Amino acid sequence: MSRSKTDSGKRPVKIRPPSPKTAPRQTAGRSLSCEPPTKSIIQRRTQSLPSPSERRRLSRRASVRFVDSLGLDLENVKVFKSGEDPFVPEHVLFRLLMNAELASSKRMEISLPYWKPMFSVQPGDCSNFTERLGCQQVCLERVLCYEPGIIGIVQVVNVAFEKEVSVRYSFTNWKSCSETKAYWVASKSISNGPCCDTFRFHLPVPPYILHPGAVLEFAICYKVMGVQFWDNNGGQNYKLTCQSYNLPVPKECEDSMIHFI
Repeated sequence: MSRSKTDSGKRPVKIRPPSPKTAPRQTAGRSLSCEPPTKSIIQRRTQSLPSPSERRRLSRRASVRFVDSLGLDLENVKVFKSGEDPFVPEHVLFRLLMNAELASSKRMEISLPYWKPMFSVQPGDCSNFTERLGCQQVCLERVLCYEPGIIGIVQVVNVAFEKEVSVRYSFTNWKSCSETKAYWVASKSISNGPCCDTFRFHLPVPPYILHPGAVLEFAICYKVMGVQFWDNNGGQNYKLTCQSYNLPVPKECEDSMIHFI
């Protein structure tokens, strides 16, 4: 079989192998790669840890420091001057005294404050009470002292239906004072005397006043028909002083009191 001229006239085509891939060129300041840039890992020391030099310096002067959950100091340093006594709370002194008495096997006693009138006889029990009432139109009849405060009974002459009774009192020798109203209780007639109205008042006593030596002073004012009448104990005011007395505690109650406080 013979070849045609057209087939004999063609030259063979050489196939070149593919050229090796060259690395992509990078533009200045930016990479054409899809991979994220790598970052160097730098280990930094936390600020809460001291440096080695600081640890050596702290180790030379080791100390103990007490702090609360917020890192604040729990200690409180107080410098007392010479001749200045430190303040000790009363409940601490009370506990120390109780422990001392228990250690010495003595009977336990509690010191309780109370108010004592500086007049020996109640005004209503005096023989001239009716005479004073007719002259002053108002008189203190009786004073009752108990723990929450002081109760007083006052008699006033029934001059008119509309009347007002108040008590002015002071714990500071009248450097400051307060006033409270008295309330009507009943009407009565005093034998060989005028028709009177009975009033009752209450003087609250703050707990910080209850210390031996404290003095309470008061006077009574009676307002009726635009006129004021006073009973101030002849210009001396009615006075009560705070004193204390010792109350023995039964032996069977001592342990209960220790657990209570």
